[in-house]
Amino acid sequence: MEKKEPYASQEEYDKRVVHYPDVPQVELNPGSMSHIVATEGVMLSILTQEPNAYFPPHRHEAEQVMMVLDGEQDEIVEGKLYHLKKGDIIMLPSNVEHGGYVLDCGCKAIDIFIPPRADLLAKLEQAKKK
Repeated sequence: MEKKEPYASQEEYDKRVVHYPDVPQVELNPGSMSHIVATEGVMLSILTQEPNAYFPPHRHEAEQVMMVLDGEQDEIVEGKLYHLKKGDIIMLPSNVEHGGYVLDCGCKAIDIFIPPRADLLAKLEQAKKK
């Protein structure tokens, strides 16, 4: 085996790596909690939704890509339902109205937002102060 590059120093590591369980959870809606990690240009939300939680229809400037990691939900997009299950990815352009009904099994998902959402960044800052 050829020689590998040197490992990053702890300081270098800490600038680039986040262990998401250490990031405070933010309540997005009743029954919907998220760990949020963001850079200047992109936001990652690791979302856990309780069984039968509801996400009211809303809009935001950010584009959104959501991947269901576990469980199921019916995503509302412009007044129509899209049944999502483990492994499904849905793409939501900027300012498209969407929301969701979480099914009895709950739902874990990853959301990616570009650009980062200011409202979620504000919730994250509040959670860090607690």
